[in-house]
Amino acid sequence: MKAKLIISIFLCEMAGVAGSIFTAPAIPAWYDKLIKPSFVPPSWLFAPVWVILYLLMGIAFYLVWKDEQVNPYVRGGVLLFSSQLALNILWSYLFFGLQSSLYGLIDIALLWIFIVLTTVQFKKVSKTAFLLMLPYLLWVSFAAVLNFFLWRLN
Repeated sequence: MKAKLIISIFLCEMAGVAGSIFTAPAIPAWYDKLIKPSFVPPSWLFAPVWVILYLLMGIAFYLVWKDEQVNPYVRGGVLLFSSQLALNILWSYLFFGLQSSLYGLIDIALLWIFIVLTTVQFKKVSKTAFLLMLPYLLWVSFAAVLNFFLWRLN
């Protein structure tokens, strides 16, 4: 059981590391030069928020994955979670790596849908996992609005 928890958290945090490969160099070279809406948070806030969100996601994933032998909804939850995690990493590549707010917007719309589907599926397995996914859903909702405004302003 402990191994699954560690793997779950590690997997999610590594998704953040993978995304940061595209994000870090693009901030001073591209992102800082964009016209931003008035509600954009300070840049320093993003990293700690994402570290916490990946931790919560990892715990949520563990709470679902640990029941794989007894709950028929686990397989769907694992598949949906994996899909949304891939879309999460892809967003960093599209938005920061390709410096495309349009491609990022398309991806984040798909990501949001997969987060909702994942969260609903997780609720069938664990109410706690469901609740742990809600901050992520809220932050990505905010990020989608921000992404939209960055696309419109630039």
